[in-house]
Amino acid sequence: MEFSEIVDFLRNYDGKPIRLMEVCGSHTHAIATHGIRDILSDKIQLLSGPGCPVCVTPTAYIDKLIDICLEPNTTVTTFGDLLRVPGSKESLNEAKGRGGSVEMVYSPMDVLALAKNHPDREYVFAAVGFETTAPVYTLLLDNAIAKGLSNIKILTALKTMPGAISYLCDNGAQIDGFIAPGHVSAVTGADYFNDLADKYSIPFAVSGFGAKELVIGIYGLVQMVINNQPQVKNYYTSVVEQGQNDIIVSQLNKYFRPADVVWRGMGIIPGSGLLLRDEYASFDAGSDGLDEDNKRNKACRCGDILMGKATPKDCPLFGKVCTPMTPEGACMVSEEGACFNNYLINN
Repeated sequence: MEFSEIVDFLRNYDGKPIRLMEVCGSHTHAIATHGIRDILSDKIQLLSGPGCPVCVTPTAYIDKLIDICLEPNTTVTTFGDLLRVPGSKESLNEAKGRGGSVEMVYSPMDVLALAKNHPDREYVFAAVGFETTAPVYTLLLDNAIAKGLSNIKILTALKTMPGAISYLCDNGAQIDGFIAPGHVSAVTGADYFNDLADKYSIPFAVSGFGAKELVIGIYGLVQMVINNQPQVKNYYTSVVEQGQNDIIVSQLNKYFRPADVVWRGMGIIPGSGLLLRDEYASFDAGSDGLDEDNKRNKACRCGDILMGKATPKDCPLFGKVCTPMTPEGACMVSEEGACFNNYLINN
């Protein structure tokens, strides 16, 4: 089939309404920037799920980072998008404004030089992410141990995707198919989602991030929905294999253990997170038990949006008091957030 025929099919589809969800923040951003929704029939709805790491992180985690950055001789290091995420009262940026020590880095490995050059200061890296980003934190720890740097710690908010997808399916999410996360699948393999497809009789399409890759993945997913084929198909074969990357998974298992963790809007999901194993507890800045999620603005609907129960435009704050410059919720902060991308498209 020619690509133009695929686009024509998706544009002119007039069958039963179909609701698809991407569960990867990079897909959310790519779908917005490529204008993918513009070529879809009104009968095909794309929803953004819990795939943005910053968006699903509870306020207790931000509050903990703020407490740490205000401790003597301690610096919090983080990627830029976490700086403006609201905690229960303020963001890291706001805490920095009143004296907190916070430094933005481009890679966790940047912390190694900081720790070496300032041995009298402790550096805590804000380690958020999914199966995709967790491996780089293991490399940070590998290097810290090899170099004898004891003034490095991480505060983890690491999550694994199957638990969240199960939660959505168990709690009545009206989803007909999932665009499986391409980055996660590069670590776990496409087969990672087979059990979910079987258990919930729902199809998954593993997709890349280019416009053409996404369109082909969505077309494949729509076909599986129409033909009642609850299976996993890999449309990102240039990167994703069927099986897991054994080397990376071994590295993850070396440092981390499964744990029950909180997802914004969903509460505690059993076994859906990663915490450092006891033998590496000296590198942990206090990650366990950061369970509270208190919205700074009670009207914020980030949680509902992450579960596909609402769209950004359903939130009364969207585009009014909540904008990328004045975010009231995490979904408006990150370029992987549903609200940020919806605002971007319309402004």
